[in-house]
Amino acid sequence: MSSLDLGVIGNGSFGALIDEEGRIVWCCLPRFDGDPVFHDLLNGKQEGDNEGDRGFWEISLVGQKSVTREYRTNTAILVTTISDDHGNAIEITDFAPRFATRGRMFQPMSLVRRVRPVSGTPRIKVRLRPGFNYGKIAPTVTRGSNHARFMHSGLVLRLTTNAPITYVLDETSFQLKTPVSFILGPDETLSDGIEETARKFEEDTETYWRQWVRRLALPLEWQQAVIRAAITLKLCCYEETGAIVAAMTTSIPEAADSGRNWDYRFCWLRDAFFVIRALNSLAEVETMENYLRYLGNVVGGAEDGHLQPVFGIGLETDLTEHIVDTLPGYRGMGPVRRGNQAYEHLQHDVYGNVVLAAAQSFFDDRLLRPGSLAEFEAYEKVGERAYAMHNVPDAGMWELRTRARTHTSSSLMCWAACDRLARIAAHMGLEDRATHWRGLADEIHRTICTRAWSEEKGAFVESFEGEALDAGLLLMAEVNFISPDDKRFVGTLEAIEKSLRRGNHMFRYASADDFGMPQNAFNICTFWYIDALARVGRTDEAREIFESILSCRNSLGLLSEDTDPATGELWGNYPQTYSLVGIINAAMRLSRKWEEEV
Repeated sequence: MSSLDLGVIGNGSFGALIDEEGRIVWCCLPRFDGDPVFHDLLNGKQEGDNEGDRGFWEISLVGQKSVTREYRTNTAILVTTISDDHGNAIEITDFAPRFATRGRMFQPMSLVRRVRPVSGTPRIKVRLRPGFNYGKIAPTVTRGSNHARFMHSGLVLRLTTNAPITYVLDETSFQLKTPVSFILGPDETLSDGIEETARKFEEDTETYWRQWVRRLALPLEWQQAVIRAAITLKLCCYEETGAIVAAMTTSIPEAADSGRNWDYRFCWLRDAFFVIRALNSLAEVETMENYLRYLGNVVGGAEDGHLQPVFGIGLETDLTEHIVDTLPGYRGMGPVRRGNQAYEHLQHDVYGNVVLAAAQSFFDDRLLRPGSLAEFEAYEKVGERAYAMHNVPDAGMWELRTRARTHTSSSLMCWAACDRLARIAAHMGLEDRATHWRGLADEIHRTICTRAWSEEKGAFVESFEGEALDAGLLLMAEVNFISPDDKRFVGTLEAIEKSLRRGNHMFRYASADDFGMPQNAFNICTFWYIDALARVGRTDEAREIFESILSCRNSLGLLSEDTDPATGELWGNYPQTYSLVGIINAAMRLSRKWEEEV
């Protein structure tokens, strides 16, 4: 049965997911939001395999019985060891090349798979079955002496290998006596031999990742959890433009048969802010600098100051949502969607997320290109829109499709936009602008405290003059709207945990929406809860819950969007940047200090 116990590889141009058997089951090309050439994750199979299926790349040991997997230390290189009951074993090393050369980052649209015999006289079978147009079309295949080409609709994938190409294309098992390598990528001839090229790519990619991790400012505790989360966040960055995808997949349901199946292969300005904030806390500011290039284009292209909450990774503004009828879905739980209707939504928290994402660039002297006066003036237009929208109904951060309210979390982020602009202006010596923005921020603050506060509940509520609660209110302390020791925040925290906590997990909200009652916990909300507990001094509880959610990660240390609070099973799109951000933030807040140990 399909599960989300998936390895993730990539290089900042694309990503791929590898299952427990070492099969590549998801990979969109030529970029994150492209055609899922490998789409077996959404092929709907419960178990077994149909010989006619497409959408995967399998390298199997004949008679295999056991499989182990691990990432090579501090890298995005995945090593899978497969053995049988007769002393035969092979090792598969999977990665996407990424390293600096000729003054730039080399990150081709290439998957590298290196296979070596570990013991015995193993026989392997290679089944390389890409599909095109979301599984609808089988490719045209041509073969050469040491390569094969898979073609359709202008995309040509070239497999170069030193394995017998006939055995590969005919799916004939053969004895593996010496290492073999496979490079699947653009239709280009390698300048060197296949084995030499694959080995060099592997060595240089390993060096890159180890050096990248070496520069991180890690917490003392939970270092490996943070490293894996940070590497995976980096893998979700589309570096050509600076965009950051929310996840690499589409249509993994938030809960079984829920219909809550969405395409997350785009850049939500909200999610991206949280990603760069988490990486900044580890002293990894390069991602922020890259993202601000993207954000500058988003803000510069805004008409009348309006910003949609989500864009394509190439700045596409039209993400029209379609149902894909050629794929049955994860475990057969459709629909499979391409595109996301959220691009049409009014979600006013986006203005705060934009300014918050840019704020550090005006204060951080390390940056190659710190924030300028012209950029501040551009972000002031965002702030003007935030002020105008702070008390206007919207779809909210949870993207409700059929209901608009004046959501407190949206107004909160509008306040954050004005507040940070005031701070930036003061830092830049722009006293008149600082006074202007402080006045607007204070006005929004008073409005929230008046209209979103419920005396009856003794807590802030999810919408102005509303009654319900939602976990987004926990962000009030994180963005410094209110002090954690303020009795209003403490009351809100206590009301939320009574209403939304299920075991050690937190729901977004506990009322019916467009699809009925939520069934699973939303992982980032659990991390917001952990953060809030730590801020109010309930640190032991926070550490206990953090350890419990770490135990819900898959075998490679990764999380999706949602968790079943009863079983701990992962649901929702994967790998979820929001959830990985939560791991980093919780570890940074809860860890003992280095000076306590060294």
